[in-house]
Amino acid sequence: MKIPKWQFEKFPGADEGLGPQMKSVGEVMAIGRTFKEAMMKAVRSLETGKKATADDIEPRRLTQRLVTPHPDRLAYIRYAFERGMTVREVARMTSMDPTSMDPWFLYQIKQITDEIKAIGGVSIDAVTADQLRTAKRMGISDERLAAGWGLTGAAGTAAVRALRKRLNVQPVYKLVDTCAAEFESYTPYLYSCYDEEDEAAPTTRKKILILGSGPNRIGQGIEFDYCCCHAAFALREDGYETVMVNCNPETVSTDYDTSDRLYFEPLTLEDVLGVYEHEASSGAEIGMIVQFGGQTPLNLSLPLKKAGVPIIGTSPESIDLAEDRKRFGKLIEELKIPQPEGAMATSVEEAVAGANRVGYPVLVRPSYVLGGRAMVIAYDDEAVVRYMTTAIEFSQERPVLIDHFLEDATEVDVDALCDGDDVVIAGIMQHIEEAGIHSGDSSCVLPAVDIAADVLRMIREYTRQLAMALSVRGLVNIQFAIQRGTVYVIEVNPRASRTVPYVSKATGIPLAKIASRIMVGRKLKELLPEQVASGKDLETGSHYFVKSPVFPWGKFPGVDTVLGPEMKSTGEVMGVADNFGEAFAKAQIAAGQVLPLKGTIFLSVNDRDKEGVAALARQFVEMGFHLVATHGTAMVLEQAGLQPERVYKVKEGRPNVVDLIKGDRIQLIVNTPSGQDTFFDEKAIRRAAVLARIPTITTLAAARAAAEGISALQQGTLSVVALQTLHADRVAVV
Repeated sequence: MKIPKWQFEKFPGADEGLGPQMKSVGEVMAIGRTFKEAMMKAVRSLETGKKATADDIEPRRLTQRLVTPHPDRLAYIRYAFERGMTVREVARMTSMDPTSMDPWFLYQIKQITDEIKAIGGVSIDAVTADQLRTAKRMGISDERLAAGWGLTGAAGTAAVRALRKRLNVQPVYKLVDTCAAEFESYTPYLYSCYDEEDEAAPTTRKKILILGSGPNRIGQGIEFDYCCCHAAFALREDGYETVMVNCNPETVSTDYDTSDRLYFEPLTLEDVLGVYEHEASSGAEIGMIVQFGGQTPLNLSLPLKKAGVPIIGTSPESIDLAEDRKRFGKLIEELKIPQPEGAMATSVEEAVAGANRVGYPVLVRPSYVLGGRAMVIAYDDEAVVRYMTTAIEFSQERPVLIDHFLEDATEVDVDALCDGDDVVIAGIMQHIEEAGIHSGDSSCVLPAVDIAADVLRMIREYTRQLAMALSVRGLVNIQFAIQRGTVYVIEVNPRASRTVPYVSKATGIPLAKIASRIMVGRKLKELLPEQVASGKDLETGSHYFVKSPVFPWGKFPGVDTVLGPEMKSTGEVMGVADNFGEAFAKAQIAAGQVLPLKGTIFLSVNDRDKEGVAALARQFVEMGFHLVATHGTAMVLEQAGLQPERVYKVKEGRPNVVDLIKGDRIQLIVNTPSGQDTFFDEKAIRRAAVLARIPTITTLAAARAAAEGISALQQGTLSVVALQTLHADRVAVV
């Protein structure tokens, strides 16, 4: 069964109704012996961040959700049955829409709902093996069973797992024959069920289990699948049996020939433990990799280790140390590395007190997330309180992190390899947008274009210290912010990052393959001897590599396009050239942002950006562009000797900037956000720009890069070069 993955929480204000236009960002697939089992496995594969019984149901919306297709329709159907509605009543309501549901599916869902209620009415001490097996054959998870019996948290789920073992209600594994019985299948799919016969006896070869990244979503997509695949390729070449666990049918990791054995299973503690116990039952030497699949497997690392699973590479304790603000803060103090002051909170009161202690503005986020999920910049107590009332569900018993936000800082991403003895820096990527824009939404350039040599040396030294202090074995990603010459560490992630494929292509060195070999005990002195001996970073040759995000604004026309700490891009592209301007221009073209070569540029910047806007505007004028600006920005430009055309803001009168956009008079928009006072104007401008397909830039740093890109485009034809040609003089490690 396939279910789409939606992320409307990333796009407040978007129409959540489903129709002919695709709005999902990914999908999951589950296999079971029955529809009920497959559906329930697929539902828990979605990783919504909610507990088994925490469907966000609004009773007053029941009729609306049943009648109109919506991502939560399935949850509301279950809720309707829990309230006592019949299949005929629900079918009649869903049939009001052309996408009506066949009653057969409704009967299946009702049977699951009835079984959950029935087994919840039997105490855990009185339940029989047959009753438990019936529930498991319907795909009902241990967590949901525990909730029905009033057992909460990890202890409740563990109690159900112990009960299953005691009653011998254990999963077996079936094969999906990839050769349709015509030939012997060497790479079948495997899936769990609660039948009697097991069809997938494990081998006695030494093996590595690789946990995939689950459904594609904003912040965790094919970048991590790339790492998982390269790990499987490298370790298979080195003689290991590779075993992949994933539930995403879109990815290469779930191709039949990527690994030796593929388990199409949800990435939950229950399902992953089942796979491990099955593979380990042969007595084979076994290890598990959790570093490559993003946050999903990382969240399982400590529970898996506590259950006795051998995690190879960086230890779960080191991963947890990097996320634990108190312990990590103490480590940073011992290393004497600057870090923005921070606090942790598990209540509204603690959050407000912590924010006032570290000083506004603050960056507030839950721990153990990717893609900046539920992350905001707060400027006052009211914003912190509002955040805590909505974000606590995503914390899942993890504290909320509060950091002082560094304004007007340059952000830098570093990817590095560490084997416990040596550290090799793979790339120092300079963000084109300032700090505060999520790294996944910021364009970046490798190598850095204008960071001072002494600052780069400091970044390299801090990277080596942190990798060694955290006992990293494999990949580590570190985010730094540079403010007035001081380098601050923002966060350390001892795992693969979304920039690994980008850096690998820019350097010609397959980082994930090297990291996987480090995890099984090999050394950097063997894998990258030249870099270890010289202490140099991996090189990109004479070319610049620019990574730019791709946004889905066309799918959500009502959504504000302003960028912030929560990631919204759904993909990325790379531009390559022998100069930064051309590389940036090529990346923008690939991302669908075609930079104009002539015409009119609209400028409206906030007070913080007014100091730098005149130099940027002069550069545009020198390239032949006409300028249009709102009153405040126009005054600054006029004082600098420029002559922009003044235009009204939307609320000031007409003709205003939106009228100019609709009249095809604007070719590029530079509009940096100014806060709540001008929110209406800014959102109206950006919405009109999306509808008119006009490139819109919301940071001054990105506007400067765009100016360089336009200059390069005006000078002539874009160059074209193959990666194989760029890296022909280098011997890639495979």
